[in-house]
Amino acid sequence: MIKIGCHLSSANGYEAMGRDALSIGANTFQFFTRNPRGSKAKVIDPEDVAGLRSLMKEHDFAPLLAHAPYTLNACSAEARTREFAHLVMEDDLERLEYLPGSCYNFHPGSHCGQGTDKGIHLICELLNEIMRPQQSTVILLETMAGKGTEIGGRFGELKEILDHIKYPGQAGVCLDTCHIYDAGYDIVNDLDGVLDEFDAVIGLDRLKAVHLNDSKNPFASHKDRHERIREGSIGLEAISAVINHPRLRDKPFYLETPNELDGYGREIALLKSLYKDA
Repeated sequence: MIKIGCHLSSANGYEAMGRDALSIGANTFQFFTRNPRGSKAKVIDPEDVAGLRSLMKEHDFAPLLAHAPYTLNACSAEARTREFAHLVMEDDLERLEYLPGSCYNFHPGSHCGQGTDKGIHLICELLNEIMRPQQSTVILLETMAGKGTEIGGRFGELKEILDHIKYPGQAGVCLDTCHIYDAGYDIVNDLDGVLDEFDAVIGLDRLKAVHLNDSKNPFASHKDRHERIREGSIGLEAISAVINHPRLRDKPFYLETPNELDGYGREIALLKSLYKDA
């Protein structure tokens, strides 16, 4: 069975997200840990979280994917901005212990002209300060489109980060299909070659989640604009190849397409119809 979900709003609480997921045929989901453009986070309601955990157990959910706010920049040139990232991410990891076994995804950040090496150093420094050996959450670095001074547009940059953190077993990668296509990895015409390169550089065992998105932009555009499944430059055939690839088919997939709940439901139904049971 395909492990698939979408991005859901946490406005109505954790259990409500679980019920929304079930209503559209999903068996996992992604959510922002707090306001995606700010720093505020709701107070955790233990009963609400317990309700979600009960639903997850009953319906055999794949791990949930929590997403850090977009405003974080772990490798900013400004110390104040890096401190904000530190405080938010540390707090998020503490809160996620209410949902043991989840993953925590974040955009590595932009080095703001300091250079890639300096940016990577700052990201590693932050992660080594907030990670704990006893944490149950796996932190995921997201593959990026490589726009501007972004870190993560090349697999080697993510490998450098993973190689220099204290607890490598508690970290991995979330591969975004829109981002890597925009970054110049041709998953439409050479998916095998892209996966071979990922495996050689990072290791497919470090790939813990896949953001499944089409792209509004052409190949190697180095932009980041998601499109609905089959409506972008990647296309349905390539997306089908991704979910059915023997090296990816058992990974959890999370839609981040520009959709409301019913639109996600239609995409999930479509992808389920394309998924070939082993």
